[in-house]
Amino acid sequence: MLGFLRIFAVRRTAASMKATIHFPASLLFAFSQRGKSGDPDIIKIRRTSTPDDVASVLLKERERQEVYGAGREINSTAERDEDDAEDEYYDGDDTGDKDEDDGEVVDDPEEDGGGVEVSVGDQKQQRRVSHGFHLVEGKMKHGMEDYLVAENRKMDGHNLGLYAIFDGHSGREVAEYLQSHLFDNILSEPDFWKNPVTAFKKAYRDTDNDILENVVGARGGSTAVTAILIDQKQLLVANVGDSRAILIQRGNIKQITVDHEPDKEEERDLVESKGGFVIKGPGNVPRVDGQLAMTRAFGDAKLKDHITVEPNVTIEKIDKDTDFIILASDGLWKVMSNEVVAECIRGIEHGKKAAEELITEALMRGSPDDISCVVVMFH
Repeated sequence: MLGFLRIFAVRRTAASMKATIHFPASLLFAFSQRGKSGDPDIIKIRRTSTPDDVASVLLKERERQEVYGAGREINSTAERDEDDAEDEYYDGDDTGDKDEDDGEVVDDPEEDGGGVEVSVGDQKQQRRVSHGFHLVEGKMKHGMEDYLVAENRKMDGHNLGLYAIFDGHSGREVAEYLQSHLFDNILSEPDFWKNPVTAFKKAYRDTDNDILENVVGARGGSTAVTAILIDQKQLLVANVGDSRAILIQRGNIKQITVDHEPDKEEERDLVESKGGFVIKGPGNVPRVDGQLAMTRAFGDAKLKDHITVEPNVTIEKIDKDTDFIILASDGLWKVMSNEVVAECIRGIEHGKKAAEELITEALMRGSPDDISCVVVMFH
């Protein structure tokens, strides 16, 4: 009953003062969704509170939301329906005890993976983050083989943004399997928080074994670029194949993945060390054993002795200067440079619109392939 009276008092008093305070309906609704007693997020209104007391409390809440944003949290894996392409969330909280230790974010790409540490002080400084995505089928007449993920998830007290591009080849089965399983496999690794690099590599390897045993035969595979944003402060990225991710911070562009293409000396050496070879195939494109246009991929059982699923893993610090994270399949990158991509979305404020603009530009530049794109924006 006490909780009911508290909510009722907020609504009645706010309505009576509407002419002078002008509280948005979404703000009043938020009050009715507060947690149990003792939760630091509860807005406490006493029975004896005067209208001025209530007004003061509500004004403070409105000012807090204006400073930090009152985003909505949606937790959904991106389906192929583009109607749900826009998503944003904010989970910061400036109530409760202050933590004087701002903490440090580990940025350690060494083999042991470093540790993932984000302090409570860091979480309180979050900005609003939104993401959007777009996909189009190409002109290759093999059906759509691109899949993606754009999802928010909570885990172990952390807010995670999960983003991925899976570009299938010789069939869609592998890419579809990765969409449904890869992130769960990564996050279930016992060492994920202490040694994320090791965890990513093991999850990639174990997932590939599952695919080879249960999903696909000799033909069929997929690229993968997976990104995990932790509390809007740290970004973990892993990739195999030629799908790519870039990071834009105050206009500076950084490619945070490696394109695993056979014409690169390091990748060719890797193939040859396994007993394979690289020659140019159709379209004058370098291919492993004259067949596959990448040196690392999930699946591709008949080439597995000469290619690998070992990902490149990077750890990036996300700060107030971060503007965008962009992931896309090679249908985009084959016709647009990192710099052109960054310039193309300059000034756009919505992730879905940015992704659509990028794919439209790629199509205008003659890309014949399937194209998928995820854009993450920091506001």
